[in-house]
Amino acid sequence: MKTLLVELLTEELPPKALQRLGDALASGVETGLRKRGFLAEDCVATAYATPRRLAVRLSGVRAATEPRTVEVKLMPVAVGLGADGRPTPALLKKLAASGLEGTDPASLRRRIDGKAETLFADAVAPSVALAEGLQAALEEAIAGLPIPKVMSYQLADGVTTVQFVRPAHGLVALHGADVVKISVLGLAAGRVTHGHRFQGARDIALANADEYAGRLSAEGGVLAGFAERRAAILEGLRAGAAREGSTLGPEGDYAALLDEVTALVEMPTVYAGRFEREFLEVPQECLILTMRQNQKYFPLFDAEGRLTERFLVVSNLRPADPSRIVQGNERVVRPRLADARFFFDTDRKTKLAERVPQLETIVYHGKLGTQLERVERLRKLATRIQMKLPRGATGMPYADRAALLAKADLVTLMVGEFPELQGIMGKYYAAADDEEPSVVRAIEQHYWPRFAGDHLPDGDVSIAVALADRLDALAGLFSIGQVPTGDKDPFGLRRAALGVIRILAERGLDIDFHDLVRLAAEPFGGKATAELEDFVYDRLRGYLREAGFTTNQVEAVVCQRPARFDQVRARLEAVVAFARLPESEALAAANKRVKNILDKSGRSGEVDPSVFSQDEERRLHGAIAKLTPLVDERVSRAEFEPALVSLAGVRADVDAFFDKVLVNAEDLAVRANRLALLTGLERLLNRVADISRLAA
Repeated sequence: MKTLLVELLTEELPPKALQRLGDALASGVETGLRKRGFLAEDCVATAYATPRRLAVRLSGVRAATEPRTVEVKLMPVAVGLGADGRPTPALLKKLAASGLEGTDPASLRRRIDGKAETLFADAVAPSVALAEGLQAALEEAIAGLPIPKVMSYQLADGVTTVQFVRPAHGLVALHGADVVKISVLGLAAGRVTHGHRFQGARDIALANADEYAGRLSAEGGVLAGFAERRAAILEGLRAGAAREGSTLGPEGDYAALLDEVTALVEMPTVYAGRFEREFLEVPQECLILTMRQNQKYFPLFDAEGRLTERFLVVSNLRPADPSRIVQGNERVVRPRLADARFFFDTDRKTKLAERVPQLETIVYHGKLGTQLERVERLRKLATRIQMKLPRGATGMPYADRAALLAKADLVTLMVGEFPELQGIMGKYYAAADDEEPSVVRAIEQHYWPRFAGDHLPDGDVSIAVALADRLDALAGLFSIGQVPTGDKDPFGLRRAALGVIRILAERGLDIDFHDLVRLAAEPFGGKATAELEDFVYDRLRGYLREAGFTTNQVEAVVCQRPARFDQVRARLEAVVAFARLPESEALAAANKRVKNILDKSGRSGEVDPSVFSQDEERRLHGAIAKLTPLVDERVSRAEFEPALVSLAGVRADVDAFFDKVLVNAEDLAVRANRLALLTGLERLLNRVADISRLAA
């Protein structure tokens, strides 16, 4: 067995898709060869991806597959054999088509396949050369690439048109030292790869597959491995930041940029540049965004996290004198920063409140009106939500003011240029207008959380506006049927629902979720509230499963559609504690039985003890009467675990009841009384959670 190398040389590939493309090609080729029997068990696939190439190297690849015995399914016995046991013409034709002509019918095996007895035969699959297997595997891998946008281009003959992510100009396929004779995208395989476009050997004739990465680096100036190149860039960035006495900031803030830059260079080299300190008068978020997004620079920060006038550039060149690269990048960044300063200075000349009427020119949704109309809805909803919060009844109604101004920065120059700065710029402009601090904070934080794990809004005003923003979007879009389907969610409603869940649950808010939905749906005629609640509860299920609870545990709580999201985790922890009790399994099964009986026979009202005819009825009634006030009191104090654990005390009486008592008695009065008793038992058992779900 030898090492196999496959490389496609292309024009510059889309950087944001490069890593996925490289991994997909490697995975596709490996899968295709493995299913065809070319790979050793311990074969290792290594993916390579640079701006101008996709490649994979596989260890332990056979030059040809071994002949092997395979089972061939023929046809049902009733079709293949006549009444006399002789093969039918249909069977003879099938055997000939399968290369089994002349096979003795007596050697065929019979086996039930589905509902019919079927004939099977053994055949020998011949050896397949690597060229044939690789050709098929590579074609499959290319067809399965996650190409963001396919490009059509003509080959050199001026006639043939092929499709790929970018025009391909070279193909390398080496098995050890031998070229594998395959062709794709109009290219015949060879052994010549190319180095860096400007500072490496143009043609590198590979002697064997194992020297690929080493010679590309040594002679071509190319680090072929994506992960290797990323690590080298990160090391260079950290060293560069240390030399400047600065930091790169939190890694999560620049991780996406690091991936993108890794996909833009083959010979990464880090250089430091600077800009004038006067630009630091502009909010640092603006400068950071323009450097990272427009210039692909890495801004540097001091120990307190404040932006400095220094930045790092990852270049694809390594000249003897890098001064021109540094000066060129410094010259390019100044106009960008000057634009940001101009936008900021110009925006501040108009107060945020004076911009609100301009929101009438922005359509929020064709069926839901303008942003100005939406702002009016947000004002009313946020004010009503603030009144439900701890200090809402006594605090100033700042939620109304914050909701009025929350979207005003949408019409500023800065947000027009950088939509990612929504809320952030509103905060700065509101502070410059001397708005009340809680209003300033809410304008920024009403967009929180923006993504999974993001910060939550802090303070009643911020929470009220953040909830209003999400609930209005959910209620409005559900009212017009704009419901997410499959993986399509153009309005981010799943993210909005999760934001509502996190704010209510993680901020510990004593607010009725159903009441919030009702308030949010009022401007839309109260439409689709049930569908909206179902949608949010589905998101709640996922949120809780990600927290580590099982599907049955989650369903035991969520199926009851709890109004208080701040209590859901405590209820779940109570369910977990209850499940550890020796009585839990029996009680869960009993609760499921009770539920099935009541679903079929109906629930009844009050219990009449005078109708009891058996001691088991009386004892169960007494146990329910004794436990109910205890459980109710504990639930009212949110002591869910003691409430649920106390149910263990009723197990013996429940078991005895079902052992000795016939619920569906012939006497209708007795039957109704027993159903009423079970109705009370079901109510008691389900006060914290539907424990019958644990028996599912």
